[in-house]
Amino acid sequence: MITRALVFTCATAAMLSLAVLGSSRSSAGPTSGNIRPLRILQPMGPHGQLGRAGFEVGKVLHTADGGQVFGFDVDQNGNDGLLASAQTISPQGQVLASVETFDQTTAKIAKVVVTTRTMDDFVTYGIVGDDVGLVLHEHVVNNRNIRTFRILAPVTSNMFTGKWTPPNGSNFLLQRVASNQSTAKSAIFATDLSGNPFVFSSMIASNTFGPVFDLDPGHFGGADQPQMAQDIAHNRAVFATSPDAGAVGGQEPLIATVNLSNGNMREFNGVIIPPFHSGFVNGLAVDSSTGIACTTTELDADVEFYDLARETGFFVQLPGANGGQSFSGEAVASDPIHHLFLVAQPNGSIGPPGDSVVDIFDENGNVVESITGIKAFGITPGLAINPAKRVGFIDGPTADAITRFTY
Repeated sequence: MITRALVFTCATAAMLSLAVLGSSRSSAGPTSGNIRPLRILQPMGPHGQLGRAGFEVGKVLHTADGGQVFGFDVDQNGNDGLLASAQTISPQGQVLASVETFDQTTAKIAKVVVTTRTMDDFVTYGIVGDDVGLVLHEHVVNNRNIRTFRILAPVTSNMFTGKWTPPNGSNFLLQRVASNQSTAKSAIFATDLSGNPFVFSSMIASNTFGPVFDLDPGHFGGADQPQMAQDIAHNRAVFATSPDAGAVGGQEPLIATVNLSNGNMREFNGVIIPPFHSGFVNGLAVDSSTGIACTTTELDADVEFYDLARETGFFVQLPGANGGQSFSGEAVASDPIHHLFLVAQPNGSIGPPGDSVVDIFDENGNVVESITGIKAFGITPGLAINPAKRVGFIDGPTADAITRFTY
């Protein structure tokens, strides 16, 4: 059964209650009255195309069984990648589903790890730590989904090597696993079946877990479309969320950090952009080496940059977008080696009409280059990069494919 309802979905030092998954937890999210107003930090240097050449778009990887891609990632310390695929193959709802590994250089499938022809399906949540793949397996029994998590440690083993078993798994919906392949500890954002949000850390390869911290449902609920990244330098999860469900003319985004050891939270208001304000936060990434966060927002086709230590920020427009919502950016990826942020623009505002663009910014908000000639699939295409190789992949041009590019 293919079901996709994945909800991607202040100087307060408010301590959130420590807890263990499955035990009682008290709500401790700060209210809007605690949140520090943003101090505006003006962008440094001119903004515009700096004219770096040398990008390449072209190699398209198709799934081995022709199914739609449901999540993919690449190993940032190697040459392998991981994806999940699924497609309905009968009127009765039978699904052909698979987990596959691929080669970043050739953009070809390396191995089909597993294939099922039942009502089951798989979702790849990412590669973490030292080439550890995390895959959700939805097993259908009597029209009921039983969710388990399988790991490939490493992905290059081309096989499931164990399970990841967060406590109270029957009341657990995984929302986000932070992009982090530098340390073994990953930030995890989840909700219970009633939609109550919480965050914790996990060493996924060893199936161990840190304390759990409840989040305010009024700020971090599914309707607010919270995005999460990880600041490994300070052991904290970083959130960017729309506290009023992306309302036109509504509140500015909320930027929050949560210490993954003790639950200390700090929050500050994000950039407010007239006339319609920002709406939803679509994407978030953090460069832990500099403490700079980058977001994309829905109503304004802008990209925002935040200094997490100074709690300051500024915004720049996507090239050629002129504030048009239809050109808004989506996923953001951080290249901490070259201190760049890559932004996926499903409907490109430059290049051939109808094509997609990956815009690359330095951390001062300058456009380093815009990669055109891409045809992304869907309105929220996935984006994954290997900074060491300056290689990336994006969903598209069709449901069963991802496209390779260099930058």
